[in-house]
Amino acid sequence: MRQSTFSAAIADRPLRPFQVVVMIFGLALLVIDGIDLQSLSLVTPVILEEWGIDRASFGPALAASLFGMGFGSFFGGMLGDRIGRLRTLFIACLIFGASTMIAAHTNTVWEMTAVRVLGGLGFGAAYPNALALVSDWVSEKWRPHAVSFLSVGIPVGISISAAVMPLLLPAYGWRGAFTIFGLVSIVLGVLIVLVLREPPSFLLARGKRAAAQKSAARVIAADIELLPESLQEAGVPEGELVGVFHRRNLRLNIGMVISFSATTTLVYGILNWTPELLTSAGFPLDQALRASFWQGILSIVGGLSAGFTTRTFGSRTVTVVGAAAILATIVALGVMVGGLDGAPTPVQRETIILLEGLAVGLVSMMITVFYVVMASGYPHSCRAGGIGFVITSGRVMSITMVMGGGWLMNLGTNFVWYFVTLAVIAVMIFAAAFIVDCQIEPKRKAVVV
Repeated sequence: MRQSTFSAAIADRPLRPFQVVVMIFGLALLVIDGIDLQSLSLVTPVILEEWGIDRASFGPALAASLFGMGFGSFFGGMLGDRIGRLRTLFIACLIFGASTMIAAHTNTVWEMTAVRVLGGLGFGAAYPNALALVSDWVSEKWRPHAVSFLSVGIPVGISISAAVMPLLLPAYGWRGAFTIFGLVSIVLGVLIVLVLREPPSFLLARGKRAAAQKSAARVIAADIELLPESLQEAGVPEGELVGVFHRRNLRLNIGMVISFSATTTLVYGILNWTPELLTSAGFPLDQALRASFWQGILSIVGGLSAGFTTRTFGSRTVTVVGAAAILATIVALGVMVGGLDGAPTPVQRETIILLEGLAVGLVSMMITVFYVVMASGYPHSCRAGGIGFVITSGRVMSITMVMGGGWLMNLGTNFVWYFVTLAVIAVMIFAAAFIVDCQIEPKRKAVVV
């Protein structure tokens, strides 16, 4: 009987059907995550009219999920490393599915806020564990493409939610729509547990050799005896426990906290304030919303392209070029918007819309690149926890930018301090290229070596 680690056994093999199934379920989970996450904002006008309140009063309910997601990403990631990705994903589905169903029975802002905080815990726990599960099952060769594939899940879910909600509201109302979304989430959680399996490396690390062999047989030959994954090449002594805050991960943690926080802050800072920015600059509302549409489209394109660019050019080069392109786009956008004198001309309008979409598309690409780096950089023993820790760190700056964006726009003239702040944050993206010590090597370099 041959002996091999699971990662070595799948290193040069094409994707097997079960690996594709894992990826599809991971994508489906994040699509449902996006649907549930977006559902409240879509029905806000209906709820405001039903409850007889103004939009300012409803703010806490809309922001509640972000706070819950911050805690859910960190603790959910840690839980996934401890009890398993599948169990944690099942718990996450139960939490955000049940919370969506419970939200259908709320009647006050604070009831809705409390339920959405709870749901945010589930939303937050789903992402790092879905990425970790798929990353554990695929080889290093396919990992960038798999992570890129999963990265579009939430944007697609948001789009589906926007398309389906108008069809559900006339027949079921917002309460019925929430019940349907929540039920689908729970059903998906059950299917994940029934169809998928924990990664062999995770099982083997916990002494479950028989279960690891049975799980691995879905993608490799049954006569291969699995060996534990080794961290010797990373300078970790045999048998030493590697957690999120182990010295091995120091530079990865620092670089990702700085740069990933910057990218997520830019996304929230641009997406949430684009309609207000452009209408204040003289754009008709329909044109401002068209910019938001293209931001969504280019966000998906950017996410899908990250796997190819990272594998081809390497993560360090992509980070430097991407950060420079983002900075240039923000500066150009600031100059264009700041230079408007009255209503924009057709050329100015189309240029600004293009720059708004390009900025979000580039930032989305960089977010996915960082997910690829984290999925490859953190060992399987703390992969979900590491990704969750970084996501949680990014929430602090993101929430601050969302809450302070309007204040920044009011400072000075022509939104100068808003764009200066975005530019400073964009510079922080460069940190990952020079601090992180586990970069993805270019494909051509890997071949030569």
